Amino acid sequence: MSDAAREIENLLYAYAERIDAGDLEGVAALFEHGSITSAPKAPVEKVARGRDAVLELYQGSTRLYEDGTPRTKHVTTNAIIEVENNDHASARSYYTVFQQLDDFPLQPIIAGRYQDSFHRMDGRWWFERRTMFVDLLGDLSRHLLFDLK
Repeated sequence: MSDAAREIENLLYAYAERIDAGDLEGVAALFEHGSITSAPKAPVEKVARGRDAVLELYQGSTRLYEDGTPRTKHVTTNAIIEVENNDHASARSYYTVFQQLDDFPLQPIIAGRYQDSFHRMDGRWWFERRTMFVDLLGDLSRHLLFDLK
């Protein structure tokens, strides 16, 4: 795996790590020069561009608990990373989100796909665009602050 592909793979995992830690500021920082969007025809269509908009999106949608986390584990798999040139790349990956609370047994609550594009600025890779596709829905009532269905 090339150094660029490894750096991009680490961005995929940093997103999961930060959201599971309840570090919404850290999630938003990953998109300082990019955007997040829901897939076309998604039940809830959202587009957030830049750090502040992404932070607002996650603060308005992610339920955090007393420990400051959403009590989730975002598992990212099947990453296919294609480095197009020194400054642009794309990736496709799967995600599965698990959640557990005292009164909510450990279970998968959502699964889908990410389609990402990346660009490099000043020697560092950044998310350019993340499109989230929802393929499977479970009980999101303890994770989201709105109804996805």
